[in-house]
Amino acid sequence: MITSIVRRTLLICSLALLIATPCHAEKQPEEELVSLNFVNADIQEVIRAISQISKKNFLVDPRVKGTINIVSATPVSPALGYDILLSALRLQGYAAVESAGVTKIIPEADAKLHVDSLAQGRGDKLVTRVFILKYESASQLVNIVRPMIAPNNVVVAYPSSNALVVTDYASSIRRIEKLIDSIDQPNADAPLLLPVRHASAVDLANIINKLMPEAATPAAGGDDNQRFVLVADSRTNGLLLRSDNPGRIARVKELVAKLDSAANVPGNIHVVPLKNTDATKLAQTLRSVMSGDTSAAAPQGTALQGLAQQTGSSAPSGGGMIQADTSSNSLIITASEPVYNNLRSVIERLDVRRPQVFVEALIVEVTADKASEFGIQWQNLEGAAKSTTSIIGGTNFGTANNIVSASTNIGTVGQGLNIGIVSGQTTLPGLGTVLNLGMLAHALETDTNANILSAPNLMTLDNEEAKIVVGQNVPFITGQYAQTGSSTTATPFQTIERKDVGLTLKIKPQIMQGGSVKLQIYQEVSSVVASATTTAGVITNKRSIESNILVDENQIVVLGGLIQDSVNDVQNKTPVLGDIPLLGNLFRYETRQHTKTNLMVFIRPYVMYQSDGYKKLTDDRYDQMSKRREDARLPDHWILQNDDKDKALPPKPEAPAPVPAPASAPAAASTVELFTQP
Repeated sequence: MITSIVRRTLLICSLALLIATPCHAEKQPEEELVSLNFVNADIQEVIRAISQISKKNFLVDPRVKGTINIVSATPVSPALGYDILLSALRLQGYAAVESAGVTKIIPEADAKLHVDSLAQGRGDKLVTRVFILKYESASQLVNIVRPMIAPNNVVVAYPSSNALVVTDYASSIRRIEKLIDSIDQPNADAPLLLPVRHASAVDLANIINKLMPEAATPAAGGDDNQRFVLVADSRTNGLLLRSDNPGRIARVKELVAKLDSAANVPGNIHVVPLKNTDATKLAQTLRSVMSGDTSAAAPQGTALQGLAQQTGSSAPSGGGMIQADTSSNSLIITASEPVYNNLRSVIERLDVRRPQVFVEALIVEVTADKASEFGIQWQNLEGAAKSTTSIIGGTNFGTANNIVSASTNIGTVGQGLNIGIVSGQTTLPGLGTVLNLGMLAHALETDTNANILSAPNLMTLDNEEAKIVVGQNVPFITGQYAQTGSSTTATPFQTIERKDVGLTLKIKPQIMQGGSVKLQIYQEVSSVVASATTTAGVITNKRSIESNILVDENQIVVLGGLIQDSVNDVQNKTPVLGDIPLLGNLFRYETRQHTKTNLMVFIRPYVMYQSDGYKKLTDDRYDQMSKRREDARLPDHWILQNDDKDKALPPKPEAPAPVPAPASAPAAASTVELFTQP
């Protein structure tokens, strides 16, 4: 049956050829047209028929089987018939691969292994194409191209040469080629450099951004296509422009060309308002840069030596003049345009918002002091009141609780347990009547523990010194005088100097590259010893540390400290008698003291570059203060009134809303030029 169908098909094709042949020999066409009519025809027979029509050689894989339907309503050329066959085979899951003049018909899954990568084809012939990309990334285009190719075909990115390798049918390759050509284009958002010849690029950037604020920062829901970015490059005195809108780019270029024109009236006086830097200090630095005197420059002058040479090369022989107006914090520059443009580049680098450093210190001091005293003193004053020769005396160990002082003034006996034997009173030559104190026993034990925790903190600008003092202003006697004058009566007077006693923290931070902070620190903790006042004045305890350290920001570092352990054992005794076992305790006075002191100082710097850090720090400190106030609240008492029960902290400070600048106010960084007549 199949043979009859094939014969019938060939017969129809032959008849179609005869019908399509023109009757006039003198108008013979270049190629013959054929009508294709294959209904449920075997693929092998159809390929054989198309091979005879198109004069092409086919190599058919044994796995290629099945029937096919091809019907053409009008006659077609042999080349078109060949393309129609390839399309029909593609619908059946087979592919045609040309190699060395032979068309291979193989299953589509294996076709990519036989494709010639250099072949150029059309229609449904399987080919491989290499696309070399210039602007876009080949790896990113893989996800875009993959849905456009057949499931059994491949697309691979080669990152080293930024190439895209695609194996697919020729018709799909042409679509992929058009897509890649439309995507692989120069980025329209790439920045453009607009040179500025006469004006200052910094001034032009500020003016244009002020004139077109709706484009620089579009409102919510606005068209982002209208947005552009315009910044000044002070090194080349040019403008960098970036925008997706060609019309916006053309408008900015036109505006720059109009503003960048030579002044009609000659003038060389410029007023530059400053945003963050002190005008007096910056004027001193710029004058030093222009004169080349680096010794008189401000601390930041060393970073400007290269700019100083550039400025000096453009300066006229007469030089320029720079003055500071402290009332408006502005610079008044008298210089030619080239010199002024160079100075503006220096000003833009220096007039920046300086970061701030918040330094948090922690001083921990733990002291334990244990002391004990015990002793017995004897004396005999009975014979002092007799007119005859007699013996008096006793044991006096010279302590604060000695028996002689207690006899003359019983109030001098110190703290602790004091037991004495008194036998009336007696009279001593030169001392008068005193107690006849025959024995005095004294015993005392003290145990003192102190835990001192101080956490001073303060904030300052980068490279600026700051100081905090919490304590008392105590008077110290520095001199005593007795002025007699014309009278015989002396008039005593004293000279007093007051000093701060308490806690002192003085710092000077400097932010280094890499996130570290250099700190110059002076830390002092002092206190008055209340029980150690002498005739010369008060006695103070002082603990201070001064150092230069380098620490990473937000890291805790130990600044220094002291660990002290002191043991003091004093024994006063009567020779021979004090060494007698047991009985010797009656002739001894012992004092023992053990003191331990642990002192450590820690410090941590925080660097804050933006205002967000200030608010976070303020909220954190406010919450800490609120919690500590609750912890320190006095408990309720049934008689005593608690005054702080109803007192609350003030509300947490909120950041104020930004105040809009007046419409007539000039730009903060713009330049006002005062032209002078020649």
